[in-house]
Amino acid sequence: MKRSELTEFAVEEEGFKLKIRRGANGLPTVSTAKGSNPPFVPVDYNSTAPMPAPAPIQSSLPGTPAAAEEPGVTYVKSPMVGTFYRSPSPESKPFVDVGSKIEDNSLVCIIEAMKIMNEIQAETKGTVVEILVENGQPVEYGQRLFKLRQN
Repeated sequence: MKRSELTEFAVEEEGFKLKIRRGANGLPTVSTAKGSNPPFVPVDYNSTAPMPAPAPIQSSLPGTPAAAEEPGVTYVKSPMVGTFYRSPSPESKPFVDVGSKIEDNSLVCIIEAMKIMNEIQAETKGTVVEILVENGQPVEYGQRLFKLRQN
């Protein structure tokens, strides 16, 4: 801001407002509209005061609750980001259903990523107790897809 001799800069987009003004001491002051993210706090590099610790980040991946694991239960997790499909085509029957017994190399679903259909194997033995994702839904890396009861 000093280099370009700006004293104020404002941005507004889809309910988000950001306004930066150069204060009397040369440091920027920042304000945001109500309901938006908290304002950026400028750092005074000449200060000897300790910096505040960052707030802990809570994991909010769908299908990955922070609850303790159930004994005898495992999960088939997504190895990639993509779109989840239970069958090879809309007319075909699903690879597995609730109650299906699977082996560690059983094909359980397809995840489409960048127009490539990736076949996903269970990597563990068990019986499908619950299918945690709807057909055609996007999935994240590490997201739980199937809940299995170990045999």
